[in-house]
Amino acid sequence: MRMDLLMKLAHSATPEKLASKKATNISLAMDVYLDAKNFGINISQLCEQALREEIQRRKEQQWNEQHASFIAAYNSLVETEGVALQEWRSF
Repeated sequence: MRMDLLMKLAHSATPEKLASKKATNISLAMDVYLDAKNFGINISQLCEQALREEIQRRKEQQWNEQHASFIAAYNSLVETEGVALQEWRSF
């Protein structure tokens, strides 16, 4: 999805829509389900948190891939010319 479309969707979404939940079915091995229940694990909450972490990881990976050429060029520039204003740094 294009970034401009994502921005429009993000800005048009009301706080109620952003905070709302969508019921979703997942399949778990019975032993995992029973152990989670025995430990009092909130499966929905844990799944949501794990998904948020994975989504963030993938966004970071995607950003790094999209900007790899710039990062390489910048690193090369720093290697050859040093950090900008290096002589005035006090640390």
